[in-house]
Amino acid sequence: MPKFKKNISGSHLLSIWLFIVFVLSGLSLRSQQDAQYTQYMYNTMSVNPAYAGSRGHISIAALHRSQWVGLDGAPTTQTLNLHSPISYKGVGLGISIVNDKIGPTSETYFDGDFSYTIYTSQEGRLSFGLKASAHLLDIRFSELNQDYSSPGGPDPTLQQDVDNKFSPNIGAGIYYHTQKFYAGLSVPRFLQTTHFDGESLSTAREQMNLYLITGYVFDLNTNLKFKPAILTKMVQGAPLQVDASANFMLNDKFIVGAAYRWDAALSAMVGFHISNSFLIGMAYDKETTELGQATFNDGSFEIILRYDFIKELGNLKSPRFF
Repeated sequence: MPKFKKNISGSHLLSIWLFIVFVLSGLSLRSQQDAQYTQYMYNTMSVNPAYAGSRGHISIAALHRSQWVGLDGAPTTQTLNLHSPISYKGVGLGISIVNDKIGPTSETYFDGDFSYTIYTSQEGRLSFGLKASAHLLDIRFSELNQDYSSPGGPDPTLQQDVDNKFSPNIGAGIYYHTQKFYAGLSVPRFLQTTHFDGESLSTAREQMNLYLITGYVFDLNTNLKFKPAILTKMVQGAPLQVDASANFMLNDKFIVGAAYRWDAALSAMVGFHISNSFLIGMAYDKETTELGQATFNDGSFEIILRYDFIKELGNLKSPRFF
């Protein structure tokens, strides 16, 4: 059993750590969720391939998330994505990298996205997307402080690291948007990959994650816009996750808002359009569970940078809110 570097107060947090340790020690993990994002409205391509190319120009975004800051081994996530429409009308392409780390476990996804868009009206666009993924799993059991004083010695199943175990996957999604409304439904990874099958360790299975995302932009006046949005994530064997957010944009520059993750966290968000092309956004989460009351949990922080390579400013009425 690993030894903790810090004194832990709070049975809820201790239970979380024990759960992680038990998984790494050989218990069966029935479901595994994708990384979560508070600023999902700026990071849609990570969960829906049909979003690729929907901004009408080359767009690149980078996001970093540090969860439960102050807790050793807490989750951190980084994403980088690039997407664009191509010269063939209706086709969009994108690539993305997602790295998710918790304790000694690290997962990296390399994704390629394809979308095809049809015009449903003067403003309406309906896109269909496909995603192909390469998944690398890395577990450093050697980083654990194992108990060598016990009669049987350290657990023999924890003596060999898992080094970049490869597994492929595929996903799909649909995405509809106008100038003010958007909605998408997606499953980024269909294959329920089983790790460690047939080996000394028990199985850890990645289940399908189903995402529903939607939002609408209200023009409150000439200088102020309001956008409520909802992201729902469903996965077998895990609680339903619902993220509801509300953001205001002032003078097409400043963004401020709040979000609520059902039975999990409250969030505050701010953003700033440095130019029509460059957006910076930040978010802070505070757990509403017992975990959020722990003195060594300083909450979760997230930052995103997005740059759009806009060629024809005359066609851009104002910065896109999504």
